[in-house]
Amino acid sequence: AIASYYAYWTTAPHALPVGLSRYYDLGEGPAPEVVSGERENGLSHYDRVRTFYRDEPSKIDGYPLAEMYDAAHDALTPAFYVGDRSMRESGVDPSGRFGSFNVGATHYIPVCLNALLWVMESDTAEIQRLLSLPDEAAWRDRANDRRTAIDNVLWDAKSGLYADADVQTLEHRDYPFATTFFPLWSGIASKAQAAEVAKNLKLFEAPGGIMTSTRVTGMQWDAPFGWAPFQLIAAQGLRRYGYNAEADRISVAFLSLVLQEFREHDVIFEKYDVIARDSAVAANVHFGYSTNVIGFGWTNATWTALWDALPESERAKVVR
Repeated sequence: AIASYYAYWTTAPHALPVGLSRYYDLGEGPAPEVVSGERENGLSHYDRVRTFYRDEPSKIDGYPLAEMYDAAHDALTPAFYVGDRSMRESGVDPSGRFGSFNVGATHYIPVCLNALLWVMESDTAEIQRLLSLPDEAAWRDRANDRRTAIDNVLWDAKSGLYADADVQTLEHRDYPFATTFFPLWSGIASKAQAAEVAKNLKLFEAPGGIMTSTRVTGMQWDAPFGWAPFQLIAAQGLRRYGYNAEADRISVAFLSLVLQEFREHDVIFEKYDVIARDSAVAANVHFGYSTNVIGFGWTNATWTALWDALPESERAKVVR
């Protein structure tokens, strides 16, 4: 199972000549969850995107509009659906991270995916060692090669952040995103790189925790929204490199927000407006999913993990 799953991400079209991988879904056409999913005023997400392409072409960023939109027929192109499916493969659905509506996903080398693959390679090497299997060295070589490639391609010394890079030019996308904390969480970052990322924490920090990005786009995986997994990745990554005060601060902020909204609504939500410190998000989500699903597994798990890591003195600061 490890080998087959690993092969999915490390063969074409996911694998790239630079030794890193990208998101690239293998399906075609509209994603079923969009076609059968929620509608607003009778319009699906695809309807709203098509209208935006037609009416606001000057606002498209990150890829050529003609690649994704056939203006002569007022239609989304096959390339659009490949990009849209690949964005959903990334889990970030949608944002402007990979260009408008995230449909430029195949054009970029993502920080998060490659950090996770490095963890997989490192963990598999350790499994090989513990079980006295023959391929430990091969897996360690893969991890070392990926770490070098991440340093060479995805570390942006100019901004002091890890940044997604263009597949063709390897230029960094100027779009600060919370996935910059993945190399700290995984342990890939050097002490100097971690220090730069920690110095830039202020770009993402809000009264209710970590914003997903620094851009307000009307999409749920951007500002002002915060998602539990990124709170955990950021806090654990900062702690790994000794930035405990910063990790405590963002943990207290998010824990307090979740608890505040639980006391008001008696439920836990999938996402929050971390600037307004509110679970009411629909008015600011214009593309994708404006509902705020209750439950919610990753928020529950993140809350307990952040709480467990807090010193007793910091727990007292959580608004209860």
